[in-house]
Amino acid sequence: MLSTQPIFTIEADLEPIMSLGRAPLGERRIIGIRGGAVRRQKFNGRVLPGGADWQIIRADGAADIQARYTIESDAGARVLVDSVGLRHGPAEVLARLARGDDVDPALYYFRTAMRFETGDPSTDWLNRILAVAHGRRLAQAVRLDVYEVE
Repeated sequence: MLSTQPIFTIEADLEPIMSLGRAPLGERRIIGIRGGAVRRQKFNGRVLPGGADWQIIRADGAADIQARYTIESDAGARVLVDSVGLRHGPAEVLARLARGDDVDPALYYFRTAMRFETGDPSTDWLNRILAVAHGRRLAQAVRLDVYEVE
């Protein structure tokens, strides 16, 4: 069962896509994370620069996503985010996303499974949960509504 409301929303600002070309498993891409914001009832803070999203664009057009980055609470607690996910949809919708168009997230599938790690007592509760996020790709950012698996 998932929490009925997001425990927080992450909006991460992204660098341009760096493509490494076609590799054996598909097109390998790296997308650096510049920063961003974290907001909602259980956590408020920011996304620190320096993380990245490593993707493989598979032959079927789906993006296999593996992201690692750090968020910091308004009180200074740092939390490592480890996120594994999948984004796919009709070819014409994926082409619009690739152009940077604003696309209704109901038209494509973008979900991630998330784990957290922190040494700060104020955010220690994150060490003991799993979360699932519903994502939206923006032109130069990604928005994740994060729900706790209860």
